[in-house]
Amino acid sequence: MIFHETTLKDARLIEVEPRGDERGMFARTFCRQAFEAHGLLTDFVQQNMSVSAQAGTIRGMHYQRPPFTEAKLVRCVRGRILDVIVDMRSGSPTYLRHEGFELSADNRRQLYVPPGFAHSFQTLVDDIEVSYLVTAPYTPDAEGGVRYSDPLLAISWPLPVATISDKDANWPLIDRSAEPIF
Repeated sequence: MIFHETTLKDARLIEVEPRGDERGMFARTFCRQAFEAHGLLTDFVQQNMSVSAQAGTIRGMHYQRPPFTEAKLVRCVRGRILDVIVDMRSGSPTYLRHEGFELSADNRRQLYVPPGFAHSFQTLVDDIEVSYLVTAPYTPDAEGGVRYSDPLLAISWPLPVATISDKDANWPLIDRSAEPIF
């Protein structure tokens, strides 16, 4: 695996290193030793999948509040998405900055999302599937979010929003005067 730093502190874009022969291709998508060597969390406790039918669908911008914060390892296994993360850690040098990454079944890239980040994605084609590992089980009482269209973030989504849940469409706007979450 090849670990690339991003513009956001502690987040990594990970490329697999395929090995091919007459049978096809093989690649590692996770190796505890390699992740630990890059200072990443490795204690994944749950794997989730998300299937979306329509291009332009937005899921998120989600996080879990302490003490249930989670790291995620996100991979698009069918189709293409723009995966967007926001650093919500008030003490971080990249606080409230965001970055987007195209993840697809073709490029096989993965995104490591550190604890304290909000996470979202938009589907770029119809019929996508996303799989992700998390380091903490989902805890409904710890769930939080940020509105995908928050003007403070000014995220440039590539497609018009086709589908979004009421919950995701109505997360609060960021209030800089509020007590930090992380």
